Amino acid sequence: MDTDLESIQEARTLITAAHSAFQQFEHFTEEQIHKILAEISKTGIANAETLARLAHEETGYGTVEHKTLKNLFCAQDVYNAIKPMKTIGIVTDDKDKKVFEVASPIGVIAAIIPSTNPTSTAIYKALIALKGRNVIVFSPHPSAARCINETARVMIEAAERAGAPRGVISCMRVPTLEGTEELMKHPLTSLILATGGTGLVKAAYSAGKPAFGVGPGNVPTYIERTADAPKAVRDILTGKCFDNGTLCSSEQSIVCDEAVKDQVLQELNKQGAYICNAHEKGLIEKTIQTPRRTLNTKIVGKPAAKIAEMAGFAVPAGTRAIVAYADGVGIEYPISMEKLSPLLGFFVVKDWKEGCERCIEILRFGGLGHTLSLHTKDEEVVRQFGLRKPAFRIVVNTPAALGAVGYTTNLFPSMTLGCGAPGGNITSDNISPLHLINLKRVAYGVREVAAPAPLMKSSVVSGASRPVIEKVIDQWLGARSVGAAEIAPAVAAPVAPPLKSFTQLEPKPTAVITSSGSERAPAKPVAFVCEDDVRTAMLSHSKIVIGKKTIITPSARDLAEANDIFIPE
Repeated sequence: MDTDLESIQEARTLITAAHSAFQQFEHFTEEQIHKILAEISKTGIANAETLARLAHEETGYGTVEHKTLKNLFCAQDVYNAIKPMKTIGIVTDDKDKKVFEVASPIGVIAAIIPSTNPTSTAIYKALIALKGRNVIVFSPHPSAARCINETARVMIEAAERAGAPRGVISCMRVPTLEGTEELMKHPLTSLILATGGTGLVKAAYSAGKPAFGVGPGNVPTYIERTADAPKAVRDILTGKCFDNGTLCSSEQSIVCDEAVKDQVLQELNKQGAYICNAHEKGLIEKTIQTPRRTLNTKIVGKPAAKIAEMAGFAVPAGTRAIVAYADGVGIEYPISMEKLSPLLGFFVVKDWKEGCERCIEILRFGGLGHTLSLHTKDEEVVRQFGLRKPAFRIVVNTPAALGAVGYTTNLFPSMTLGCGAPGGNITSDNISPLHLINLKRVAYGVREVAAPAPLMKSSVVSGASRPVIEKVIDQWLGARSVGAAEIAPAVAAPVAPPLKSFTQLEPKPTAVITSSGSERAPAKPVAFVCEDDVRTAMLSHSKIVIGKKTIITPSARDLAEANDIFIPE
């Protein structure tokens, strides 16, 4: 069997099994769900290093130490953050407004897992999906399929030990583009949770399903003149070098005020960064890009010394990151792009206003809506950056890579960071279980509908008899002045009073007066009767004489017959 056909069939089989599991799982209680999540968390913590080692060996990205920390972050911090969330049953109850909300699961979630953070992302997505009583099917990046499948296996065993039905977590073993497309477009798939490259995210959004995707993160980090320079550099290198820069929220370019440039460069040297000369910068930029001007994936997640060797020069032992002056922003300046490795562009600006514009320029070159970091002691600068920057995570005096995911800040701990509309995403949030549930709203009536105003008799034009219409025309024409009257405004033509009802032109209905007990002989039948005529007769205890040619509106007939108002001729 061809691999693509095998992959497509595997996707169909896993989705069908997942949907069958969901039909049981959606009825689980909060207690049952918590038991399952606790077991997955416990297993993730116990296997954090083993899974990290598998990921590093298979992909060659990052370090075992940092991948272990990422696994622990997802298995422990994400679990602790979602544990108190209300995602089952009645989640809010507003007694004053008389509205309560009920959580409803989404269903089968297709989860695309990247190669840069494979095992940690799988743990994170499984936890947030199951928290809302959803089931999840992983489509792993082909270059990380083995470690992602192993992560899925240990979580599957943990979930089933805790009572979950078989199929709540599953993973494709033969991942191909065709199989992933089938997974995303399958009729039983309810939602897509995509983490990966721009092309993959666009495919997810075009699959015809609700989707949460994330954009690229070309993250600028600005050092303002009031910043604590040693701490700022320490934070930047901590974020940039974490797992060799594979987090999409890691710093990509330093934008530095001229007033503190020398101090910052000194600190970069002191703390393990290597500053390229002009020749080395040219070599490193050629290594960053392919001939097609796309990112050279061979540098992704590699240590600084290895990238320098690939470029053709050497750096001192222990070098943590490589820094190169940037001449501009754009495809012609590779150091200004997202590099997913311990490489940093370096820009110098005169003040925060120029720094602000430079940061926006960098974000527009592949990072709109994602993350920006800011190092300053000036709260007004923080406020201005918050108001003006097209980034939805602005982290202050902390590593961008770790602050954006919620490790060093109080943002929700997440491995999927939305970039909002500017980044082509449906949300700007850190994705949580609350994005993976629907809310039913039960609302009690609190206001009565106001009774509609009664229709004016004059609105019943279509039911008017021919004589009535003729009289209306005569009256209207009589109100117009002709000939000399039009020339001599001093001689005003008589103006007829406005009509309040067509019934003003009708002969008065002949009635039988019953209040005194005597009955008059019925007179000539009326030509037209509307509902208001009937109500008037009812109030005066009278009856209306009608003939064969009397025009009666349907509502008038119903009301008259119910109250015995009409007297036939």
